[in-house]
Amino acid sequence: MIKPTPNPPESDPTSPYESLDSKKLHQAADRALDHYLCPPGSTPPPLSPRAMYAVTADTKNEDLLANACETLASAKTIAQEFAGLVKPSQRRTLMGIAQLIMLGELAVNRVLDNLELPQ
Repeated sequence: MIKPTPNPPESDPTSPYESLDSKKLHQAADRALDHYLCPPGSTPPPLSPRAMYAVTADTKNEDLLANACETLASAKTIAQEFAGLVKPSQRRTLMGIAQLIMLGELAVNRVLDNLELPQ
């Protein structure tokens, strides 16, 4: 069988940037990024840990519950979709795991519904 396209496809070996110095291009890109992302006279904000990936003492209960709910929903979806790719004996196990995850998600949702937020 003959392929309709060459393998690998033919391409133009010359780059449009061959005449420019790559070091100058890199410096120009850095200047452009600094201009738009960090205006002169300002200091970049200090790095702080993201609450989503670091559970700190000052993290609010509502945020933790909402994150747990989203995580459980994602895990349930992953288990259900993966169950469709395996043989039937393993599918039953995965669907059981997905159901347990769903029950945990429902419990977390109920706690979120019952949570009284400070005014």
